Amino acid sequence: MIGLALAGAGAFGEKHLGVLANISEARVVAVVDADLERARRAAAAHGAPVAAARLEDVLGRADIDAVILCTPTPLHSSQAITCLGAGKHVQVEIPLADNLADAEAVIEAQKSSGRIAMAGHTRRFNPPHRWLHTRIADSRLRLQHLTVQTLFFRRRNLNALGQPRTWTDHLLWHHAAHTVDLFAWQAGEIIEAHAMKGPTHPELGIAMDMSIQLKSASGALCTLALSFNNDGPFGTDFRYICDNGTFVARYDDLLTGEGGAVDLELGAGPADGVEAQDREFVASIAEGRAPLSAVEQVMPCYRLLDRLERQMAAEAA
Repeated sequence: MIGLALAGAGAFGEKHLGVLANISEARVVAVVDADLERARRAAAAHGAPVAAARLEDVLGRADIDAVILCTPTPLHSSQAITCLGAGKHVQVEIPLADNLADAEAVIEAQKSSGRIAMAGHTRRFNPPHRWLHTRIADSRLRLQHLTVQTLFFRRRNLNALGQPRTWTDHLLWHHAAHTVDLFAWQAGEIIEAHAMKGPTHPELGIAMDMSIQLKSASGALCTLALSFNNDGPFGTDFRYICDNGTFVARYDDLLTGEGGAVDLELGAGPADGVEAQDREFVASIAEGRAPLSAVEQVMPCYRLLDRLERQMAAEAA
């Protein structure tokens, strides 16, 4: 039985707490949130015996083996390093950090600690992308072009539940990270990359629109459009244009290019990407192995994001 602490009882923290209930090998011991009342409500709702306002208040507990961080992005790196320093395994929700230096610091802390550090790159775990990955890897499909739209309406600083945020989300370091890592996982090393951004929001201080173009060593292309200005349903659609078929993935569903449902043949496997992600984290601890999306595996993504950020800054100067 792996004892867990969940830090950050917001929209995605609640998602993790919900799926962890399906994993018999895991037990949520503590819920941590800066809003202690919210931590208490979440702990009571999900059967965790401990609620705390500070991560440091639970890291000394012998019944906690690992921590899942669903806290604000600017805290990810420092909190991951704190968890590793306390001898705990850690899963950090995407993004690992919002700058390259902080991401690299997590790598060094993981190596020093000998503990598992995993980044929550959920697209590697969503059943549609895994189904496609298997077929691309064994050459049943050859990816020609991945076209992706990541669209939100966030002209105010709100989270996925429409609640005010104390920090600001980012198209490049958060939302583009999903697709950059996914494309490299599906198509191989990225050898060319370019990005353009729209105007900066006067209050949020971030670009509200962005376009990214990628090319892999296999010759496959990726075209990614991102916007916080889109008035409509939020989320991401991934269109895989392959040599002998087109597929559209959205979260845990997969359609053909013409809209027909694809049977993912899940069997007893989880149909939820976040549950599959958490199962991998728990299994990697129990088995003493590196998980899929270990921090070292996803570092090429963050190095590329840094390169794109510097390229856009140079072009704007």
